[in-house]
Amino acid sequence: MESVIYLAVLAALLLVWIRTKGVEYIIIHHRWVFVCLFLLPLSVVFDVYYYLRAWLVFKLCSAPKQHDQRVKDIQRQVRKWKNEGNRTYMCTGRPGWLTVSLRVGKYKKTHKNIMINLMDILEVDTEQQIVRVEPLVNMGQLTALLNSIGWTLPVVPELDDLTVAEIKIIPAKKYVRLQYQSVHGLKKICETFSRESQSKENHFVEGLLYSLDEAVIMTGVLTDVAEPDKINRIGYYYKPWFFKHVEKYLRETQNAVEYIPLRHYYHRHTRSIFWELQDIIPFGNNPLFRYVFGWMVPPKISLLKLTQGETIRKLYEQHHVVQDMLVPMKSLEKLILFLHSEIKVYPLWLCPFNLPSLPGMVHPKGNEPELYADVGAYGEPRAKQFEAVASTRQLEKFLRNSHSFQMLYADCYLTREEFWEMFDGSLYHKLREQLNSKDAFPEVYDKICKAARH
Repeated sequence: MESVIYLAVLAALLLVWIRTKGVEYIIIHHRWVFVCLFLLPLSVVFDVYYYLRAWLVFKLCSAPKQHDQRVKDIQRQVRKWKNEGNRTYMCTGRPGWLTVSLRVGKYKKTHKNIMINLMDILEVDTEQQIVRVEPLVNMGQLTALLNSIGWTLPVVPELDDLTVAEIKIIPAKKYVRLQYQSVHGLKKICETFSRESQSKENHFVEGLLYSLDEAVIMTGVLTDVAEPDKINRIGYYYKPWFFKHVEKYLRETQNAVEYIPLRHYYHRHTRSIFWELQDIIPFGNNPLFRYVFGWMVPPKISLLKLTQGETIRKLYEQHHVVQDMLVPMKSLEKLILFLHSEIKVYPLWLCPFNLPSLPGMVHPKGNEPELYADVGAYGEPRAKQFEAVASTRQLEKFLRNSHSFQMLYADCYLTREEFWEMFDGSLYHKLREQLNSKDAFPEVYDKICKAARH
């Protein structure tokens, strides 16, 4: 009875505080209140529902049987659009807030929405070593299933909610033997990261840059054998956030080694959304919070978007950066210096990427593959001269001049000419002509770039 009275008093005081300060003040300056009281519990409900649904559908083997019928329903919607005179472009009916991208696709409100209820795993083909999934299947759902039957992905899906199409699979092992190297000095950091990325002995390579001249470079190898006293189940809800755990190795003089269970390693950045959650819940890595409430973390990115409102969205746009860039390894040092000068966001995420010569990419080496670095900049810029549009435009110019690429989930201010200078659109435009789809779907530039939407 006393606990009920205590909760009632606490709730009353909270309502008085909200009424006194104003809802907008709370959302902008104390967003953690809303996130902790509402979004975290709601996110748990979402996760439980989708996990149980995926497990049940796969166990009953109903996904492949229903797939053809779902495709026919999409075809029916397209035919109806055509019969009605195809007055507007088509787009998928998934709401913009459900995507991982922080960008809100306003075109959803003006285009014809085609509902696509395709969210199931269709087939795991161990002979061909591929898994076929519907387009709304996410990485958390996929790795949970694959690991349970002894398979995994050859790429590292850091966040649970990322989606994929048909993808290759490889036999899984129990652990990743992860070695942490503390590296100081920007030149040495870039050299070490490049060398480890080219080593055929490493299955995984990652770097976290905590300042201009401090980084931890991690190299991982799949293994079924582990030293018992060095196993770290980093994915447990009460464990420190991964980037904070890694930070302690900055002061180590000797390379340290841990064994991390495979799925824990794959989703090591999920709980803290890399390091974005520290800006939403500043005390989220506190041991007390982790042990009591950590099982509800993270809040769903889609729910954060749905509830942020126009005011906080504009604030994020002006005072927050979420960018991934693919840069040739030889240009990595120059890009980091540019980011330090113009944006100044830390940590920076480094991940190697072997870029093949494929349509869609303006490849500096012609038909030869080239090793690139994916550099992720997420957080609040500390550079005094940072201005969202001008600084991003400068970044985009740097990328174009160095045969680099901007990931298109983020804010993009390229003009149409600059966009097709960065990306090779020859095959894309050719197919739009051949398939007679120019009147059916908007050009990708018009969906992505802010310059097209202003």
